[in-house]
Amino acid sequence: MRAILPLLSLASMAQALYFYIDVTTPRCFFEELPKDTLVVGHYVAEEWDDQRHHWAKHEGISIYISVDEIFDNDHRVVSQRGGPSGKFTFTAAEAGDHKICFTPSSSSGRSSWLSMAQPNGGIRLTLDMAIGETSAIDSSDKSKIADLATRVKDLNARLNDIRREQVFQREREAEFRDQSESTNARVVRWILIQLFVLAGTCAWQLSHLRSFFIKQKLT
Repeated sequence: MRAILPLLSLASMAQALYFYIDVTTPRCFFEELPKDTLVVGHYVAEEWDDQRHHWAKHEGISIYISVDEIFDNDHRVVSQRGGPSGKFTFTAAEAGDHKICFTPSSSSGRSSWLSMAQPNGGIRLTLDMAIGETSAIDSSDKSKIADLATRVKDLNARLNDIRREQVFQREREAEFRDQSESTNARVVRWILIQLFVLAGTCAWQLSHLRSFFIKQKLT
């Protein structure tokens, strides 16, 4: 399988390649990937149709896909099972060899003898891989990314609206606080003036009464 690695590295620029898999054993290959490399793979699994005399998809086929990091004690980064066609995606967390395996199974009942009758194997797997370039992602992925970007922009716009509302509320709160403090200061000044007037009035009345009593005693 290492012989097809140079072709797999060019899969995003060339036509999809295919190989045959015996249902009794998985087919694996190794790919050395730099750190933070995006890998997007599309596959189609087919069985031989005796009536039509060509390879065709069959709904009874399932493909188990696994990706292990050889440099990290075979740490598994992808483990998924799909139908006769599908897609798998992963990003290399660290630079090093990655082991990509495909394990087919079929409920059609034909693959058990077909794997022995066919010299190439019971299932033909067509594989198309895009490595390292986000531009190699298909248009549906681009639309999903664009949709996610739009949602992120909407969330950012809502967050900005919430921040503006919070700033406005803080400004209103500060304005109300200033008005309340100003009103309290005026009330305090008015109370002090009233107390001063009352104290003056009381002092004048006491002085007047004192003078009155003194005059009354003299007379």
